[in-house]
Amino acid sequence: MNIERISAVTLTVASMTNSVRFYRDVLGMQIIYGGEDDCFSSFRTKEGKDPILNLEQGRSVTEWGRLIFYVADVDAIWAYLREKGFNPESPQDAPWHERYFHMPDPDGHELSFARPLRPPKI
Repeated sequence: MNIERISAVTLTVASMTNSVRFYRDVLGMQIIYGGEDDCFSSFRTKEGKDPILNLEQGRSVTEWGRLIFYVADVDAIWAYLREKGFNPESPQDAPWHERYFHMPDPDGHELSFARPLRPPKI
């Protein structure tokens, strides 16, 4: 038996309205099911080939791990989020050859915005 791919990740959120506005309006994800007034909503990236992100109305639980988004320009999205009033950690280069930063979503779920770096030539 082999796992073929991850289909979706579901986060429990305290306010569907706040969460839909964040993932749709701030992060630019496409809503494919549900909406601000529903108890369950689904999103995908613009390319539509990645796993779906589901939001389910309920009691939000944080400290579970993190959701990692690959972006074209880590520093540009960091600046964009700062302009929108968020306070993400400063971007940094990781020893595993990624540039990234973390920040919480409206429910406190940890998000990481990352981009692979080219490994150093030996």
